[in-house]
Amino acid sequence: MAIQSFQLDPNAQAYTDDEIVAKINAATDAITRESALSQDSLNIVKTSPAGSEYKIKNIQRDATGKLDIEYDDVAV
Repeated sequence: MAIQSFQLDPNAQAYTDDEIVAKINAATDAITRESALSQDSLNIVKTSPAGSEYKIKNIQRDATGKLDIEYDDVAV
Protein backbone atom coordinates (compact mmCIF):
# COMPACT_ATOMS: atom_id res chain seq x y z
CA MET A 1 0.00 0.00 0.00
CA ALA A 2 1.26 3.49 -0.87
CA ILE A 3 -0.03 7.03 -0.41
CA GLN A 4 -1.36 8.61 -3.61
CA SER A 5 -2.23 12.25 -4.28
CA PHE A 6 -4.54 14.28 -6.53
CA GLN A 7 -5.55 17.94 -6.74
CA LEU A 8 -8.91 19.67 -6.97
CA ASP A 9 -9.25 23.23 -8.20
CA PRO A 10 -11.69 25.11 -5.91
CA ASN A 11 -11.95 27.87 -8.51
CA ALA A 12 -13.39 25.50 -11.14
CA GLN A 13 -17.10 26.14 -11.51
CA ALA A 14 -19.17 23.20 -12.63
CA TYR A 15 -22.49 24.54 -11.28
CA THR A 16 -24.20 27.91 -11.42
CA ASP A 17 -25.03 29.65 -8.14
CA ASP A 18 -28.68 28.67 -8.55
CA GLU A 19 -27.72 25.02 -9.10
CA ILE A 20 -25.58 25.00 -5.94
CA VAL A 21 -28.40 26.54 -3.86
CA ALA A 22 -30.86 24.01 -5.30
CA LYS A 23 -28.56 21.11 -4.36
CA ILE A 24 -28.14 22.47 -0.81
CA ASN A 25 -31.89 22.94 -0.42
CA ALA A 26 -32.54 19.41 -1.70
CA ALA A 27 -30.08 17.80 0.76
CA THR A 28 -31.71 15.42 3.22
CA ASP A 29 -28.82 14.88 5.67
CA ALA A 30 -29.01 17.07 8.77
CA ILE A 31 -25.95 19.15 9.67
CA THR A 32 -24.79 18.59 13.24
CA ARG A 33 -22.06 20.19 15.30
CA GLU A 34 -21.32 17.81 18.15
CA SER A 35 -17.70 18.65 19.08
CA ALA A 36 -16.49 21.58 21.16
CA LEU A 37 -12.99 21.22 19.64
CA SER A 38 -12.10 23.39 16.70
CA GLN A 39 -11.32 21.62 13.42
CA ASP A 40 -7.92 23.37 13.32
CA SER A 41 -6.86 21.83 16.63
CA LEU A 42 -7.78 18.29 15.60
CA ASN A 43 -5.51 17.92 12.54
CA ILE A 44 -7.47 14.87 11.34
CA VAL A 45 -9.40 13.85 8.26
CA LYS A 46 -12.43 11.70 9.06
CA THR A 47 -13.41 9.32 6.29
CA SER A 48 -15.87 6.44 6.11
CA PRO A 49 -15.02 4.53 2.94
CA ALA A 50 -17.27 1.64 2.02
CA GLY A 51 -16.14 -1.43 0.11
CA SER A 52 -14.06 -0.61 -2.99
CA GLU A 53 -13.50 2.99 -1.80
CA TYR A 54 -10.27 4.67 -0.71
CA LYS A 55 -9.38 6.12 2.69
CA ILE A 56 -8.21 9.75 2.57
CA LYS A 57 -5.06 10.35 4.63
CA ASN A 58 -4.36 14.06 4.23
CA ILE A 59 -5.82 17.16 2.60
CA GLN A 60 -4.42 20.68 2.28
CA ARG A 61 -4.51 23.63 -0.09
CA ASP A 62 -1.29 23.99 -2.08
CA ALA A 63 0.52 27.18 -3.08
CA THR A 64 -1.41 27.41 -6.37
CA GLY A 65 -4.75 27.37 -4.52
CA LYS A 66 -5.69 23.82 -5.50
CA LEU A 67 -6.69 21.16 -2.98
CA ASP A 68 -4.07 18.43 -2.57
CA ILE A 69 -5.62 15.17 -1.37
CA GLU A 70 -3.58 12.09 -0.40
CA TYR A 71 -5.19 8.65 -0.17
CA ASP A 72 -4.25 4.98 0.12
CA ASP A 73 -3.94 3.32 -3.27
CA VAL A 74 -5.62 0.14 -2.01
CA ALA A 75 -9.39 0.19 -1.53
CA VAL A 76 -10.91 -0.78 1.83
